[in-house]
Amino acid sequence: MSSHLIACTPAHGHVMPLLQVARHLIARGDDVTFLTSARYADRVVGTGARFVALPAAADVDLDDADGAFPERVGLTGTAALRFDMSNLFVRPGVAQLAAVRAVLAERPIDTMLAEPLFLGAALLQQLPRGERPPVIALGIFPLGVRSRDAAPFGLGITPMSGPIGRLRNVVLRTVAERVIFRRVQEEADALAARETGSGLGGFILDWTGRADAYVQFTVPEFEYPRSDLPSTVHFAGPLPGSSSAHALPAWWSDLDAGAPVVHVTQGTIANSDFSQLLLPTIDALRDSDVLVVASTGGRPVGDIASDLPANARIAEYLPYNLLLAKTDVMVTNGGYGGVQQALAHGTPLVVAGRTEDKVEVCARVGWSGAGIDLRTQTPGAPTIRAAVHRVLNEPSFRANASRIGGALQAADAWQTLDRVIDAAALQRTTPA
Repeated sequence: MSSHLIACTPAHGHVMPLLQVARHLIARGDDVTFLTSARYADRVVGTGARFVALPAAADVDLDDADGAFPERVGLTGTAALRFDMSNLFVRPGVAQLAAVRAVLAERPIDTMLAEPLFLGAALLQQLPRGERPPVIALGIFPLGVRSRDAAPFGLGITPMSGPIGRLRNVVLRTVAERVIFRRVQEEADALAARETGSGLGGFILDWTGRADAYVQFTVPEFEYPRSDLPSTVHFAGPLPGSSSAHALPAWWSDLDAGAPVVHVTQGTIANSDFSQLLLPTIDALRDSDVLVVASTGGRPVGDIASDLPANARIAEYLPYNLLLAKTDVMVTNGGYGGVQQALAHGTPLVVAGRTEDKVEVCARVGWSGAGIDLRTQTPGAPTIRAAVHRVLNEPSFRANASRIGGALQAADAWQTLDRVIDAAALQRTTPA
């Protein structure tokens, strides 16, 4: 039996996949301590893990960042990015590291597993190996490893081959690191020096590539090729999709009536404003020979259901393991898990997301040929209609989605994770 510390920033989209990891490790007989916000205590305890609360200085609700930081409201572009990196990512790192150190002082830990926004893990790995457990980064959103073959993470810029492409990447990286985020990097290095005796060892957003191991929950077919990919990166395939306990809606049999099925969703977090994507999609396809199936991600359907066109159906939640097998096109704002579930079923996509990691997910959909990236968060109905009909009518989109889907289905995320964790734990316990 091994002992693990899982650490996660307080964001629903980060905590949920790491809870899956906790359940898996506990099921195989391991001991798990889970460090995150007290808001998720019941969910953590429900997995069988030992819950430890983040201190107040690190317990920032990333799902309501505007509420936590009113001065954030109205910021856009690079100003918004700098603010978020400093206040949501860098500054909580000191308290995160203190909480990690407290756990390590209390009990033996063989490995620490953290998602990429938990800076406390980046700080911990700056300590000598004899003073800490191996740090394993868990890639729950697109791979952010620095590469000469890829633009800096977060820009949503797809690869360009050849010397010109590499020169472009150098220029973009230089501007990002030395101009746009220079002060944030200086703040992070100063913080790391105070807490660990050394700087971060590189650009703040690239720390996962310097971790002892990096388990990326996708397949190479859905990632940009990198000729300089570190040997510490392990593609595991997607985390298994959860089965829905919700009853099927009364209209479920309509999915088998013969019309192409178009599913639209804004996920479970970025769904406060359905005018961004869900409602424009329903409107765009109201006169089309398709069945539009919408999911509100848990929000009440009452206000929307009263004005649905005849070819639209709606529910709060839908079982993806059943729905996607019947879906011809999925329209989404680009949540990483949902996109990979669609691709695993060979379902092509129309994507429209520009926030958080969604800009990178959407860029990969367009780059891979598995769908169309609308390159906006608020597409109009005509744009959506044209994209959906193009994906329905051009076989290449489904062919590429099926190609990636085959790789996703063949992967075994738990097998890869177990192999990486066991190797790290063995290294931890084997005398030098």
